Amino acid sequence: MARTPNTKADRLLLRALACGATVENAAHKAGVGERTAYRRRADPAFQAELRKTILEIFQRTSAMLSGAGIGCVKTLVDLQQDAAVQPNVRRRAARDVLDLSLKFRDRADLEPRLAAAEEQLALIASGHGPSDETQDSTHEFQQKTNHE
Repeated sequence: MARTPNTKADRLLLRALACGATVENAAHKAGVGERTAYRRRADPAFQAELRKTILEIFQRTSAMLSGAGIGCVKTLVDLQQDAAVQPNVRRRAARDVLDLSLKFRDRADLEPRLAAAEEQLALIASGHGPSDETQDSTHEFQQKTNHE
């Protein structure tokens, strides 16, 4: 006999697993048995929800870090330029600013290209053959890729 899933328990289990808890700890937090947690984790639909939850957490974390980034960069730049600060601290601040700027630039460059590639894959996966729209998207993707 099929059990009706406990949606509150599933949400708690998903959240705990997405945050890195072991299956045993996640089961305890969700108020379900370990076998139930393992069974749910093996379910393809649950796995898809888990991936979605992990992605949502990652996106929120990334947005929060981006928001804090301007203040952090200002602090690093201030440290780098303050002659009263020890030279080794200024050097590390300069290195951190350069490192972060390169990573940020790389990410900013890759985001639109990745979005275009994902769009192309979604069209292919949906079974749409080459159409004018697909060819236009392919052309846009190639332009973005060749822009580098």
